[in-house]
Amino acid sequence: MDSKGIEQVLSVLKATSATAGGRVAEAQSLATGADFAQVLQNSIAQVSQTQQQAEAMAANFAAGNSTENLHEVMIALQTASLSFQEMIQVRNKLVSAYQDVMNMQV
Repeated sequence: MDSKGIEQVLSVLKATSATAGGRVAEAQSLATGADFAQVLQNSIAQVSQTQQQAEAMAANFAAGNSTENLHEVMIALQTASLSFQEMIQVRNKLVSAYQDVMNMQV
C-alpha cells in the first residue's frame, strides 16, 4: 500500500468528519472525488499483487531459476509481509472507528 492511497483514505475521512460536523463547504473542498470503497479496494489489490509477485519469485528461486537472486527474493518477501501487516493495521483502525461510531449516543 502506497502513501498516495493512505492520503486518499485520510482525505475521505476528513471530508466525512466535516460533513458530520455540519461544515458542508469544508467537506466539499476536502473531498477529492475519491470513493472510500474504491481506495480500499485498490489498496487490497495492490497488497495482493505484491504477495503474488513475491511468491512467484520465491518459487522461481526454489526451482533453481538463475535469474532470481536470494537477496531480491528476501526483499520481495519482506515487502509483501510488511504491506500485509500495514493492511491489517488499517483494517483494525477502521473496525475501531466503526465501533466508536456505533457506540455514540444520538
